[in-house]
Amino acid sequence: MDLLTNQQVLLLLLNIYLLYLGGTMNFKINKISLNQAISTVQKAISTRTTDPLLEGIYVRVKDNTITLFATDNIISIVTKIECKSTEDGEFVVASKLFGDIIRKLPDALIDITVDKNMMNIKCEKSKFNISIHSASGFPEIPSISGSQSFTMDCQELKTAIRQTSFAVSQDEIRKTFTGVLMHIKKDHINFVALDGFRLALKRVDLQVDLEEKSIIPARSLTELSKILPEEGEVKIITSLNAISFESESTCLYSTLLAGEFFSYDELIRKDHDLVAKVIRRELINSLERASLLAKEERANLVRVEIKDQILNISSNSEIGDVKEDIFCQMEGREIQIAFNSKYLLDGLKIMEDEEVRLNFIDSVNPLIIKGVDDESYLYLVLPVRLAG
Repeated sequence: MDLLTNQQVLLLLLNIYLLYLGGTMNFKINKISLNQAISTVQKAISTRTTDPLLEGIYVRVKDNTITLFATDNIISIVTKIECKSTEDGEFVVASKLFGDIIRKLPDALIDITVDKNMMNIKCEKSKFNISIHSASGFPEIPSISGSQSFTMDCQELKTAIRQTSFAVSQDEIRKTFTGVLMHIKKDHINFVALDGFRLALKRVDLQVDLEEKSIIPARSLTELSKILPEEGEVKIITSLNAISFESESTCLYSTLLAGEFFSYDELIRKDHDLVAKVIRRELINSLERASLLAKEERANLVRVEIKDQILNISSNSEIGDVKEDIFCQMEGREIQIAFNSKYLLDGLKIMEDEEVRLNFIDSVNPLIIKGVDDESYLYLVLPVRLAG
């Protein structure tokens, strides 16, 4: 076989280089659509990433469709929008700069041309030239194989996320507590979060032909809730170590947390020595007033005493004290108990019922709060033990 001459080698390298850079790509797209798509995928980008490449957005133009993709290797978000393109191609662009430019442009048609390592953005009288990067080193768009799927109402999922994700632990040492358990039980799904001081459980009735437990990072669900539409359904695909949520033209992928979740059923006792029914808003207002004197260094402590159809809330500190009575309907024996007011308020504010039931066993066991008209949500709070 004849050896290549130096000139032939240089020509070959030049062809490879030109192939790598690609030809000129041009596409036109509505500003509002592009701005919304960028905002959607940016939610996957972590502010704490140490990899500069992951600060970018992967852009692929193919068959008059733009695919935008961003990831932090835990959350990945992919969305697609229509455009008018003349040539297929892909590149990576700095997320913040690209997003800021598009957001500030007029609400009109945007004309984007990509030539080698530069992107030209034109919209009415505005014109930007910014550098871009090769897509060769960017992570692949995830896919979940060997998995099972089901669909769920978007609004029900958003509600489940809102009513549970706030109760996860912020302690990274107990990793499984930083996520929300999605416990599928054939005829319903329990979404459960706990942090060692309180537990939130939302039951969604749904016929699903499988039984499975998945611990989803709370941040993944928080970002998912922001991009889910108000109406329609979301397709959920689960596997051993990943999960995806697909709705309309957008899909969020998330890794799952490894480990066993706490056996939450053991905490939820059915027997109670006292049940008190109270108007939720009155209880919130009273707790907020008592919290004005409850100090954080003293666990935001408020005392609760229930007797003779009266729920008394009190708190004190070195600068004063407060006491307040609200009417309740009680069944059972009297009780004196103390709580961190923040934990009580977090759960009560996330509920929607006009009236709630407070279920007590004694002064050392958890309080369970349920709505009078909605049995699908349960909030459990551990009491604070008082000295003596």
